[in-house]
Amino acid sequence: MDRRNFLKLSFGLGVLSILDIPGSLSVLHAADTGWSSNTQALPYAKDALEPYMSARTFEFHYGKHYQTYIDNTRKLISGTEFATLPLKDIILKSYGKTAHTAIFNNAAQSFNHEFFWSSMRPGGGGKPQGRIGHAIEKSFGSYAQFEKEFIEAAMTQFGSGWAWLVQDKSNLKVVKTANADTPLTQGWKPLFTLDVWEHAYYIDHQNRRGDYIRSFLDRLVNWDFAESNLV
Repeated sequence: MDRRNFLKLSFGLGVLSILDIPGSLSVLHAADTGWSSNTQALPYAKDALEPYMSARTFEFHYGKHYQTYIDNTRKLISGTEFATLPLKDIILKSYGKTAHTAIFNNAAQSFNHEFFWSSMRPGGGGKPQGRIGHAIEKSFGSYAQFEKEFIEAAMTQFGSGWAWLVQDKSNLKVVKTANADTPLTQGWKPLFTLDVWEHAYYIDHQNRRGDYIRSFLDRLVNWDFAESNLV
């Protein structure tokens, strides 16, 4: 192997090792922004959700898309009034401000992705029990009705966006948001989310968004996380 190829291989292995270290992305920006306590490392191995979501998807989605939002947010807020704020405050203070659109888009996408990682777990999915199960039955009448509304929201979000289960005061409801928007801007408390940007599912499911939504509900959704967000 010549020197050039050796250096290329070494660099590639170095990048992969960073992606494999839990918390490594947070370390890259935790020291110089005010939102370090709100950042989130991938809470499981990249292959832990296979075959429903592949390690290959996470290499791009987590290692590249999400990392870009984090890096952009860090650069955009450096030296500004947002630099020492928690991530949620950055989102709320930049929302609707034309001069801060780029900050909002990148900060909100950072939050949305971090929330999405925690919205899944190995061995998840299925009909929930406990407080979250009771809350769904109370708000929707049945789990089947919740599923129907969630699938419809996720399927009908035109283009890029998100489907959410949120708490609005004492009631749960399903909402969808476009692009980087988040329920935080409407005063709703998110319980879990599904990313329906194409990059979230295209490697594993191609254009079959319905299969992706079904596998999320049946095999991946983290009901413990959703319940922990209930007020």
